[in-house]
Amino acid sequence: MAVLRPFKAIRPDKKYAEEVISLPYDVMNRQEAKKMAEGNPYSFLHICRSEIDLDDGTDAYDKKVYEKARDNIDEFLEKGILIQDEKPSLYIYRQVMNGNTQRGIVGCVSVDDYENNVIKKHELTRAEKEKDRIDHFDTCNTDTEPVFLTYRYRESLSDIMDSVMKGSEPEYDIKGADGVRHSLWVVDDEKTACDIVSQFEDIDSLYIADGHHRSASACRVGEKRRKEHPG
Repeated sequence: MAVLRPFKAIRPDKKYAEEVISLPYDVMNRQEAKKMAEGNPYSFLHICRSEIDLDDGTDAYDKKVYEKARDNIDEFLEKGILIQDEKPSLYIYRQVMNGNTQRGIVGCVSVDDYENNVIKKHELTRAEKEKDRIDHFDTCNTDTEPVFLTYRYRESLSDIMDSVMKGSEPEYDIKGADGVRHSLWVVDDEKTACDIVSQFEDIDSLYIADGHHRSASACRVGEKRRKEHPG
């Protein structure tokens, strides 16, 4: 079985969402990230690429970069740019690009499933890229980048997503600078969340579609913290 759990997400306040949204951290260089965030103090690039807020001569892997990312998260939360949900929830996330739609469930999966190969990998990882996200996640005390997993199609799960999406308006429905439309529904109804979680109890494998380094780094942070805090 695959483990899926609701969590208290940190996400943008609706009025800031269009300004917060950014491309993933690893699809641009430092100069490009700095230009993308120019004039926008709310861009998530100030968190996932926080070196843009430091002197250009600062090494991208310097401890100061990760500490700046943590400080920026704290500032975003203090100012209400980011908020944290009060109760653990799951989320339905839909992307539409060039007329093509993909959707899925946002939740927490298990580092044990990663170690035990319930979560399947198909790419090798580079140690330096792993260490970068290990230092970032650990210093920020936050998993700041989602991982894209997939599973074999289940009509029953699709039906639940249909029901959520038809039964309520999305919390966000915005278009990014790249033209991709992002919509998200909050699943805070306990019965619906439990129904989704129970579906994964019959799923024996998840597959990493994108995010091998993020997955590996999150697992290493989990191992590190278990050693630091036994039990």
